[in-house]
Amino acid sequence: MGLGRFGGGVGVVQWLVSQGARVLVTDRAPSEQLTDSLTQIQELIDTGAVELRLGGHDRADFQDADFVVVNPAVPTPWKNPFLKAAIDSGARITTEIRLLVECLPNRNHTVGVTGTAGKSTTAAMIAHILRELSPKHLIGARVWLGGNIGGSLLSRAEEISADDWVVLELSSAQLYWLGDWFVGWKGEAGFSPHVAVVTNVTPNHLDWHETFEHYERCKRNIACFQKQSARDVFLEPAASQGKGVGQALGELNVVGAHNRNNAALAMDSAQTALTSQGVNVDDGFLLGSLRTFIGLPHRLQLVAGARRGEGVIRAYNDSKSTTPEATALAVAAFEEDPAVGARRVHLIVGGYDKGVDLAPMIAPAASCRAVYTVGATGAALADSIRIMSENAIECGTLDSAISKALASAAPGEVIVLSPGCASWDQFSNYEERGRRFAGQICRGLGLPEPPVDLFEMPASV
Repeated sequence: MGLGRFGGGVGVVQWLVSQGARVLVTDRAPSEQLTDSLTQIQELIDTGAVELRLGGHDRADFQDADFVVVNPAVPTPWKNPFLKAAIDSGARITTEIRLLVECLPNRNHTVGVTGTAGKSTTAAMIAHILRELSPKHLIGARVWLGGNIGGSLLSRAEEISADDWVVLELSSAQLYWLGDWFVGWKGEAGFSPHVAVVTNVTPNHLDWHETFEHYERCKRNIACFQKQSARDVFLEPAASQGKGVGQALGELNVVGAHNRNNAALAMDSAQTALTSQGVNVDDGFLLGSLRTFIGLPHRLQLVAGARRGEGVIRAYNDSKSTTPEATALAVAAFEEDPAVGARRVHLIVGGYDKGVDLAPMIAPAASCRAVYTVGATGAALADSIRIMSENAIECGTLDSAISKALASAAPGEVIVLSPGCASWDQFSNYEERGRRFAGQICRGLGLPEPPVDLFEMPASV
């Protein structure tokens, strides 16, 4: 129920077919909105292993099903009439994340991360630390990263050994399905990871949960079903001591106070996970491993750095910034960094015109060293910024903006793509835009082409 566009639906379809199931994919969205996902399962469709029902649901499909695998994006599932029809007909209701955790061979090697903000980066940092330490401290164990961060580990579940570590980013909706839905229903138990991490909890996704109380309760499910063992750990930022982070402020490749907080929590979480298994790691190793973390793809991700004169010019890809508020946060992250500051930022903004108010990014952009505007919103942005500062240059295309930024950037300055707008006027998606930025920047700085895996979150190492 709900193929979706972020990989989880594709993964569970592939896994179900591999288990011998006859699969019907039903989604309210029409096929043209699901092109990427459908392409990945086209062979299964062609062979008849997968049947499609798109553009709406049919109650009879749910009444005839043995199992219904629900996409966590389906809101207020407890009121959904199609799920009710399935339950009344005796079907088992489950989700991709539930199927995954049921397959994991060793719960004591799981770390779960949730929160309103920062959970993706914190989960990725934890996985990165464990991967960097693996050859020395984990005796060759692999580290897997999955859950809400995208894709699916389910189709590779058989590859996960009891010695491996699994780090899961868990959304409030996924945690609902790991807790509320199953507790007391047909005798099934809830699931919590061995190490449970919460970055923060503030009101969000109330369209899904209806109330903040329900949202918060689902977040707390991450620790509610831990085993009765002293080794199960629940970590929050207040509990994090930030081992050594103060020393590392100038050494991290990710910027902003929020990322320093994420780093502190990630290091404590990784240390806790290892200590619980009798592995002691020196703080210096933790810091050393985190220094090589360059950020999530397209989210203030360091994509290039080259020496010019007496300093280094760095470039950051924040193409996933598709709202003015996101651009404002990006500029604030550099402003908070004493080694940079907004006055050293060459900012590229603009893109498709969604008709939203661009005001939240105007003052932050005006505080930068220079602003290069592109796309359909470029002219309006340049005009608004010039009211506050003369630093705006209307460029039209991204390539032109990159060329001008490279020509102007001085040693110690940074070039940042944080558009604050969607990409659709010049690119098919923000990923394509981010890859173009990184490629052009590397060529302009005389660096090798960026590797393909720079823009992918590896499931395992």
